[in-house]
Amino acid sequence: MGCCDTESALSVQNERQKRTLIVVLIINALMFAIIIVASWLAGSSALFADAFDNLGDAITYAVSLYAVSRSNSVKAKVALFKGGLIFLGGFLVLGQVVYKLMHPAVPLFELMGLFSLIGLSANVLCLLLLNKHRHEDVNMSSVWACSRNDIVANLSVFVTAGLVWITQSGWPDLLVATLLAIYLLRSGFEVINNARDNLNSGCNH
Repeated sequence: MGCCDTESALSVQNERQKRTLIVVLIINALMFAIIIVASWLAGSSALFADAFDNLGDAITYAVSLYAVSRSNSVKAKVALFKGGLIFLGGFLVLGQVVYKLMHPAVPLFELMGLFSLIGLSANVLCLLLLNKHRHEDVNMSSVWACSRNDIVANLSVFVTAGLVWITQSGWPDLLVATLLAIYLLRSGFEVINNARDNLNSGCNH
């Protein structure tokens, strides 16, 4: 394949990535607005974690749009930024858990269950849209990882709603929110490590 053919193929790929990122950006921005209100109405830390994950992803997708047609070095630096956002989300959720420990309350499991399923449907759609780009570059790989986090968060909140209903207490909500925060921190660490490897690889070449 000649140089012009390679550039043409990359241009087509970049346009496909941009279209996908715009769609998932809109979906996650809408879901954040919906779920953050639901988390307040339900009094749920786990649902709050889920909402913030959507916000982090919306910001991530916006930044990823910038990186689509950039060099691999720029994409790796953007991935580092996204890893930092995931870390920030984890720490904010832990702060919410500490607040709820000081001000205990039983969340509304009905709202938790309903909106976790709504979020799950939206994020499954995002994951399916992003899956075809997963192995194209470090930028899209880290975006896919963010979407995977949302699926885990939605399922966790749904299970938590059932546990709150069974126990009639708020401890399952706080426990799952803490586990989600740890998961976010771990995922952020993975994205950052992957980005560093790509940066080091670029420097070696």
